[in-house]
Amino acid sequence: MDGNLDAGEPLIAPSSTEHPLHDDVVAALRTVFDPEIPVNIYDLGLIYRIGIDADAHVEIQMTLTAPGCPVAGEMPGWVADAVLTVPGVRTTDVQLVWEPPWGMEKLTDEAKLELGFM
Repeated sequence: MDGNLDAGEPLIAPSSTEHPLHDDVVAALRTVFDPEIPVNIYDLGLIYRIGIDADAHVEIQMTLTAPGCPVAGEMPGWVADAVLTVPGVRTTDVQLVWEPPWGMEKLTDEAKLELGFM
């Protein structure tokens, strides 16, 4: 863990789950798939934060299954394009983050079932 963080300080800020656009943004994220794994990026646990402000600007913090992922340069654009299709979203900013690192424990139950882990 980074020594600059205070004990208990989350690495990622909480998502805007109460915002009226949140569920539609999640639905849009579920249309984006990792090309190497037949599961959408939301259920893979690659989306760490969905921040939506009062002006309908959406900020996504996401990671990839590995830093050397062959679509690292393209995936943020795919995510931004999907989110911008949501009626009411004005702008979006997608940031790749590497902390905390992605792990299999981030898979949703749906993803575990799809991949044969349940």
